[in-house]
Amino acid sequence: MTAAATERPRADAAAPDRPTTPKPRRSSSFALAAGLLAALLVCCLLSAGLGAYSIPLGDVLSSVQHRLGLGGAALDRVGESVLWNVRLPRVVLALLVGASLGCAGALMQGVFGNPLAEPGVIGISSGAAVGAVASIALGLNFLGNWTVTVCAFIAGLATVLLVYALSRSGGRTEVVTLILTGIAVNAFAGALIGLFIFFADNAQISQITFWQLGSLAQATWPKVLAVLPCAVLGLLVAPFHARKLDLLALGERPARHLGVDVERLRIVLVLVVALLTAAAVAVAGIISFVGLLVPHLLRMANGPGHRFLVPASALGGALVLVVGDLAARTVADPAELPLGVLTALFGSPFFFWLLRRTRRKQGGWA
Repeated sequence: MTAAATERPRADAAAPDRPTTPKPRRSSSFALAAGLLAALLVCCLLSAGLGAYSIPLGDVLSSVQHRLGLGGAALDRVGESVLWNVRLPRVVLALLVGASLGCAGALMQGVFGNPLAEPGVIGISSGAAVGAVASIALGLNFLGNWTVTVCAFIAGLATVLLVYALSRSGGRTEVVTLILTGIAVNAFAGALIGLFIFFADNAQISQITFWQLGSLAQATWPKVLAVLPCAVLGLLVAPFHARKLDLLALGERPARHLGVDVERLRIVLVLVVALLTAAAVAVAGIISFVGLLVPHLLRMANGPGHRFLVPASALGGALVLVVGDLAARTVADPAELPLGVLTALFGSPFFFWLLRRTRRKQGGWA
């Protein structure tokens, strides 16, 4: 009796600690998401105002308020034209492309079950670029403004299905096979792009060069509207599969026992990744490492839960691309650095570090 009485307070004392354990993670997730959102808003305003023609932050806010009918005042003719016809389409396109690449990277890492999957690294971006470049070089225009996007989507989908099939062995996806397949796909895509360049005329060559280097310099409102449905659809569908990705992280067999149709989930998310990647490549060219770097930094900061990781990767990708585009426009002023070159310059060392870290944790690749 005395022993039971002494044990009961201990159990009761320990009981209140159980429900409090998730709270720090929940609060940290909220703080991190709020920080990303605030940083993204500030960087968008800075990107809209900074450049060869500087527009003060107060004037940017005043012009936006005026357009929304909330007061404010219009700028002079040149300022209004620069802000609404040049800067803001570029900022919105950076948001859409960055969010698409960041979200696609998080989905791919969840679907393939390894930290090295990314649309650019395993060749999906290059495959989508082949579709876009082919439509330019062959002069295809059967769907108007949608032609390049549709061709990029078809080529990106074919590439991701090929990579998925070749990287599977014994019912699981092998990291080394995934990377080697990506290297082969990137090489083959580069050869096809070179072949199209050989047969293209000078005007087409300049457009193809844009796809290879990656840039937002040709951003316009029609391009924003052309990519908006694809990006929004993919970004809306992705979070609904976050819980299933958490279950898939336990392994295919446990996920099946918990009611997840693994193959159907993979097919759906592969389609979403292809849609997001094609949308990004169709308007911005090849911009690599965003989908690799952003999910990893967020996973290191807040853990692997996909219910936070997927939407936060979209926010983080948008932030990275807005900042990267601002740097591309201003670092070498009056010249402009290619955005894809800039992201690869900073992303490659991160990928090398991640590759060595993964190899060390797994005790080698053998």
